[in-house]
Amino acid sequence: MPSPQRSWITASGHERPLRANGRGRLNTVRTTSSASRLARIDTAAHRFLVDRSLLLLRWAVGVIFALFGALKLVPGASPAESLVMEAIQAMTFDLVPGRAGVAFTGAIELVLGVLLLTGRLRRLTIYVLALELLGILAPLVLLPSRLFDGVMPSLEGQYVLKDIILFAAGMVLAATIRGGRLVAGAGTAQPTKQQGASGPVSADEKLRIVLESIRAGHNSTDAARTHGITPQEYRRWRDELLDGAVANMASPEEHASTSRP
Repeated sequence: MPSPQRSWITASGHERPLRANGRGRLNTVRTTSSASRLARIDTAAHRFLVDRSLLLLRWAVGVIFALFGALKLVPGASPAESLVMEAIQAMTFDLVPGRAGVAFTGAIELVLGVLLLTGRLRRLTIYVLALELLGILAPLVLLPSRLFDGVMPSLEGQYVLKDIILFAAGMVLAATIRGGRLVAGAGTAQPTKQQGASGPVSADEKLRIVLESIRAGHNSTDAARTHGITPQEYRRWRDELLDGAVANMASPEEHASTSRP
């Protein structure tokens, strides 16, 4: 007995049949499968950004400082040389010769860039970065007539104003010194497997791994090597444990305040 023909209603109210293809499936728009593929791509991209974006940010800032610092070491190579000279003379009340100040600034920036690229001496790097960024933005206060033509920034003014982005990037990097990091939300979490394991790692096993690693004083790399997981997985499990602990230890008043619309 032939199956009843299905139909759909158009916007004008007319009924039209849905034709079956050669395999008996309806020729419908595959919006669900397309949306599912886009969701998987979005989730994978989000996990990559969570795992790698802070590292890429540190490298990007390091390249900028290393390159611009190297240019300042060569007389006449840096387009900002005269601006740096005038700013240093203004900050030191002409006690430091302009060219010597530019060379010193270039050396600091070059070393700072190398430290950012290698990830060594991070706390010292952030302190030096903070002082360097303050010096970079100092012309906005010391030399406003040079950086602005009325209310519009000159070419040099635009050169200095863009360093606000570097300042914001430095703030993000500074937040990582005491353990700050990006954490994937529940929408991007996925079951993980230990190397050689036959199925996803259970919640009890994740808890055991995190607690053992914390007690042993292991960093994410040591914990990953010991338990056959990736450093990103260990950091995610640890952050989930700490976030849950903070939520459970909150007072009833704090729970009530956070639950209010």
